Amino acid sequence: MNSTMIALMAAFLGLIIGVVSMFALQRSERQRARWADVEEPTISDGAAEVLAVIGRAYMVVDAVDGVVQASPGAYALGLVRGHTVESDELLAMIDAVRSKGIIVEKEIVLARGFYDQSRLVIDLRVAPVGDEYILVLADDRTEIARAQTIRTDFVANVSHELKTPVGAVGLMAEAIESSADDPESVRYFSGKLKKESQRLGALVQDVIELSRLQSADLVVSSTLVDVGQVVAEALDRNRLTAEDKNIELLVGGTASRPVHGDPELLSTAVHNLIENAIRYSPDSTKVGIGVSVKEDTVRISVKDQGPGIPEDEQDRIFERFYRVDPARSRQTGGTGLGLSIVKHIVGLHGGEVTLWSHPGSGSTFTIALPILDEETENDLLGENAGTRPASRA
Repeated sequence: MNSTMIALMAAFLGLIIGVVSMFALQRSERQRARWADVEEPTISDGAAEVLAVIGRAYMVVDAVDGVVQASPGAYALGLVRGHTVESDELLAMIDAVRSKGIIVEKEIVLARGFYDQSRLVIDLRVAPVGDEYILVLADDRTEIARAQTIRTDFVANVSHELKTPVGAVGLMAEAIESSADDPESVRYFSGKLKKESQRLGALVQDVIELSRLQSADLVVSSTLVDVGQVVAEALDRNRLTAEDKNIELLVGGTASRPVHGDPELLSTAVHNLIENAIRYSPDSTKVGIGVSVKEDTVRISVKDQGPGIPEDEQDRIFERFYRVDPARSRQTGGTGLGLSIVKHIVGLHGGEVTLWSHPGSGSTFTIALPILDEETENDLLGENAGTRPASRA
């Protein structure tokens, strides 16, 4: 056998070995794929439909704490990751249900984000389903809990704020009674009594205003609002206060288009900003009120020449009863609710209120409200008049 024949036989043998190896590799890959292709555990379509109708996030857990099925809401709340229950508290509840065969309800708090900056309040109901599965129903109660906390804090703050003027009124009355033979003392304490009663009245009025805002129905009370008229009414309500401090009110700018909302509420918001500017401005200074239109919003700005607000205090300035300088606020008669009322009213109208301030340079508060286009204005005018008016040229 010559060398050429040997070489051909070796090449043919190598080809056969290569083909066999290729088929062996493909078979191995198919086997591995079959092993890896494990079907996700699931429950029947009918059960899933029933759970979907409940309207709450849910998950179904098997005998070894594996998640058989979970709703998108359960993943969004962070209760499930993959097929694993993420909350240790929930696992403890599941274990209790499995061992005792009872239904367990509990409210838990889940930390979310880096450094636990935000928390979710979740109401959980865990119940056995048959002999193998555990059903978990979850309801996000975060906003409800937050609202309850705000309500509780508000009641506590109102109680605290009312104690000071009420107590002062009682003390002043006693002082007047004991100084009946001293006209000068009577005049002094009477002035103090009047000031505290005015402050008490202002506080009660602001509390009533906030309560009214909670139930305000803008769908019913909304109409076309002339921004110029709103500013004019707010100015009229503050002129006497400005004159008492010899403060000049300067007005500039116009809005060519109306906004949609409650004119009384908007007038209250602008009034509160002007009143706040007058209160914190020194005597014989100026307060500027400007109206302008920028893109799709009308802006009402109120600028004072007061002491300004430090940057680290500006994020909290719209909180109820928050004061940068509590002593100064009480001295000027502020209730601590005016700016929070402004923010609430503007929010109801789909706008926002912003603040620019620097210590020693005064403050500028700006209300931005969405303006109406001409077509929407005509539609609203037509609804109010009972007929649709012709479009203006």
